Amino acid sequence: MHVEDLLRLESLDLTLLWGSPPLLAREISGVTATDLEDPGRFLQRGEIVLSGLVWWSAADEEAKTDRFVAALRDAGAAALLAGEETHGTVPEVLVDACRRHGIALLSVPVHTSFRAITDTVYLRQWGDLSRRPADHYALPENVRGELSRLLADGADPDTLLTRAVAHLGAPPCYVLSATGRTIARTPAAPPLPARQAARRLKAAAPFAAAPASTTLRVDPDASPYGQWYLHLPGPVDAPPRMLHEIAEVFAQYRQGLLRRRAAARVPATELLELAAAPRPGSAPLPAALRACGLPDHGPYTVIAVSMGAEEGAAEAGAEALDELLRHLPGRRFATARLATGGAAAVIATDSGAPGAGAPGAGAPAAGAPGAVVATLKGLWPTLDACDDATLPYGGISTPAAGPQELNGALEQACYALTAAVRAGSADGTAQLTAVEDLTTLDALLAGIPADVRTAFGVHALGPLADDTNPSHRMLLETPDTFLAHNGSWARTAEALHLHVNTVHYRIGRVELLTGRDLARLDHKLDLKAALLCR
Repeated sequence: MHVEDLLRLESLDLTLLWGSPPLLAREISGVTATDLEDPGRFLQRGEIVLSGLVWWSAADEEAKTDRFVAALRDAGAAALLAGEETHGTVPEVLVDACRRHGIALLSVPVHTSFRAITDTVYLRQWGDLSRRPADHYALPENVRGELSRLLADGADPDTLLTRAVAHLGAPPCYVLSATGRTIARTPAAPPLPARQAARRLKAAAPFAAAPASTTLRVDPDASPYGQWYLHLPGPVDAPPRMLHEIAEVFAQYRQGLLRRRAAARVPATELLELAAAPRPGSAPLPAALRACGLPDHGPYTVIAVSMGAEEGAAEAGAEALDELLRHLPGRRFATARLATGGAAAVIATDSGAPGAGAPGAGAPAAGAPGAVVATLKGLWPTLDACDDATLPYGGISTPAAGPQELNGALEQACYALTAAVRAGSADGTAQLTAVEDLTTLDALLAGIPADVRTAFGVHALGPLADDTNPSHRMLLETPDTFLAHNGSWARTAEALHLHVNTVHYRIGRVELLTGRDLARLDHKLDLKAALLCR
């Protein structure tokens, strides 16, 4: 696709502000949207650049505009598409800068979205490939043309896959997610449960064809949780390149889907920001829920996940959570990253929505209050099927009856997440914890932030918290054992191999140093909590 092709599309309604014929004939390799003052390091050669011109103001010096356009020239950008929404028109100073640096400039009217331009470019790119000489491709030219039209028309994945393999005799074929979720299947392919599909992907050693089946990645650059696979369970007499071309069709389909989901993250982020506010207004929350495609009445369940503090962990957590929740047919949800790190989702849990399959014997029915929690716990192990993936930690709230209770539900989910991280860190495994699981003092304390736990332990234990004092370390062992044996002097003495009088002496010292009376239940609980918070 070339820059001049964009001008010919009436649906985009773009206007050429400056550009010589050679510049308009430049081939487009991709699209980048940016409002950075210096976008050069993020651009690839041949890309068109979409900018809303948020970085520019009428008070700016000409040099700022010149630096922006020079960065596009140095990066080899094919053209600049400037939006009119921010300033009402494209500034003349930008037109002059593009003329000086030899960058074609097109204006984007308010009624044309950047998403429409992006989708057009990537869908047309596949169409351009389909019209190139057939010597480079294994798929017949008529099949490539048909698939190009289906992509452009927004065909569903089942139709796309069925037509892609029709010339192979319509064999059973699937497109599967990394967790075994069926994204598309041909009419000859029977329904495939996610766990069985995940086992097939593991056994198939993807990336190659085996005599009995063929499995290959759809998009090699996708993350572990976002990966898709083309899977043919039976032998197929087709050149490997032909199957790779079919996979490339779904790579294009997947990229379009990701762009649509990225757009959906915007209202989801606003919803979670409102939910995080202690006292949101009565009107914004229902409106934010509707903007995310969720009902403005409850109940809702909130789930939060974390994959650590490393760079990119929040986005990976959002992808993992999104993939997990797509195993819930009929459930509506909105997923977004949290400002504090990690990601969260609001799930509509009204009783009219169908469940996601039986989570196991004794599990609540689909419409029961605990159905979503039980289903999520049953689905959590499917994340382990993803190759080279870091498993997340998760926390689930109790049901929120209505929008005004979302703040409490989000706090619950984050608290349960903290408990899961602490419990998981102790044994090295990822965990999913629901608030309803916090039924012990230890589990309840696990959700408290580490710095708060430490501060409480230090102040409650007093001098005994000083690990550098050998006598204090010895004294700490005594109340720990004493409380573990329900305050029995004899059993404590036996466990510590001490005389009962020595136990009495040590407990007396502990009471003196901590100011606690271990004959009182509340003081016992205080000391037990302090010991658990060490």
